[in-house]
Amino acid sequence: QVQLVESGGGLVQPGGSLRRSCAAAGFTFSMHAMSWYRQAPGKERGLVAGIASAGGRPNYADSMKGRFTISSDNAKKMVYLQMNSLKPEDTAVYYCKVNYRGMDYWGKGTLVTVSS
Repeated sequence: QVQLVESGGGLVQPGGSLRRSCAAAGFTFSMHAMSWYRQAPGKERGLVAGIASAGGRPNYADSMKGRFTISSDNAKKMVYLQMNSLKPEDTAVYYCKVNYRGMDYWGKGTLVTVSS
């Protein structure tokens, strides 16, 4: 059974940093690309960053380039999202996702609020 459990959300001031973590189980982690998505209030869910299998090349949405970093640890079956220089418009629920055997599996998501 595929499971994705996120942690690391919360409240942060503008300009601050936060690291999100996602623990994966139920599939061969090193063989699957992982990604982070987010959904702000009233908006559609969209890609934040993705990383190819076995810690390969990452990709980012344009507005996150230079501020966010995705990484993974195959031994721990974890994927991380380091978020720096946070802005109020980064406020959203952040989700971890994997596509396994043609189906998308999502974590429950956790809220990140950027506010002073």
